[in-house]
Amino acid sequence: MLKDCRGHRLTGATDKSLPHYETGVRELNLFINDPVATVDKAIAESPDFVMAHALKAWLHLLGTEPTGIPVAREALAATRQRAATGQEQGHVAAIEHLADGRWHAAAQVMEDVAIDNPRDLLALQVGHQLDFFRGEARMLRDRIARALPAWSAEVPGYHAMLGMHAFGLEETGDYATAERWGRTAVAMEGRDAWAQHAVAHVMEMQGRQHEGVTWMTDNTDGWSRDSFFAVHNWWHVALYHLDLGNTDEVLKLFDGPIYGAKSRVILEMIDASAMLWRLHLRGIDVGDRWQAVADAWEPVEDAGNYAFNDAHAAMAFVGASRKQSLARVIEAQQEAMQRDDDNAAFTREVGHPVVLAIKAFGDGNYAETLWRLREVRNIAHRFGGSHAQRDLFDLTLIEAALRSGQQTTAAALAAERAAMRPKSPLSRLFVQRAAQMKQAA
Repeated sequence: MLKDCRGHRLTGATDKSLPHYETGVRELNLFINDPVATVDKAIAESPDFVMAHALKAWLHLLGTEPTGIPVAREALAATRQRAATGQEQGHVAAIEHLADGRWHAAAQVMEDVAIDNPRDLLALQVGHQLDFFRGEARMLRDRIARALPAWSAEVPGYHAMLGMHAFGLEETGDYATAERWGRTAVAMEGRDAWAQHAVAHVMEMQGRQHEGVTWMTDNTDGWSRDSFFAVHNWWHVALYHLDLGNTDEVLKLFDGPIYGAKSRVILEMIDASAMLWRLHLRGIDVGDRWQAVADAWEPVEDAGNYAFNDAHAAMAFVGASRKQSLARVIEAQQEAMQRDDDNAAFTREVGHPVVLAIKAFGDGNYAETLWRLREVRNIAHRFGGSHAQRDLFDLTLIEAALRSGQQTTAAALAAERAAMRPKSPLSRLFVQRAAQMKQAA
């Protein structure tokens, strides 16, 4: 039985199919090229290649696209009745869990696979992404930390381990160590977009906007060339400019690398919605930009498969004044909450209240927005995303307090933000606006 470059046996692999599989895994590690097309070549060479089918399934599930689920099920079917190692069986079991909406069970199985096989980079990366989608900051760090003793610079893909470790450290607040490992990973592999992104998160959380722009623009070719993660990293560049008040640059980035292509990829639609909503909160006229984003969301408005997506669809529909589409999102959430899967809890606990808060903000009911978001802000991680992404809900909360005229609450929230982000110009602006409200009272 052939083995991969990290020593794992691969059922059904051949000399012709193995290089395609290895390339596909590496493309996923770096978020570059088209790993789906690559793994399809491996499957064409070896229809019995279990891990090639598993990789294809993971690639279609990790985008949170509703259309990816049936493709993943087809890949699962292709592994039926085939002999497989215990490690491979773990991947297949986790894929089945995720296809059925059992996010936590899938993550648990991948955790066990990686404990037994600490150099299974695919298991570790898939698990890391599942932790991100579930908002599990501690596991983002610990899943990788457990496996690191089995790794060294001589093991292929070591940079990816360091990049994932950096992101987990950042999400758990160890910014100095996160930055060190993230920079090390990028120095080892300049095309590691996830490691680049981990350092970008550190600088975002620490209010180092100018440094952040420099960090990203010094290696633009490395993290953006042929990368399916480029939009998100450009989004981070725009975040720095927005905090600095450079709105013309933000709109330029939006019209260019962030959403100039009018993407129908959900993860990129999320970035588009999130950036326009931030501009909306600041009272900046975005023209007709909401319309294209809302057009992209409409075909999946009733998907109801992942609550974090629902929230960003709702922003687009509020921004574009599409009340019927927003109503369909809410109806789909109500149906999702009746199902017996993990997204039912994601939606019930956080996603549905957030969508109702966004609707209230669009209707000008700022007091309602305020109380709805206060109910969920401390558990918002339960429906996924990073601290930087979920910061949007804190920004909405503060803006709702200011617009509803609740001066003491607005002042308290502004002071809280200033304490956490003292270098942020936006933090200072919130404090000033709250103070002006008090003077005018």
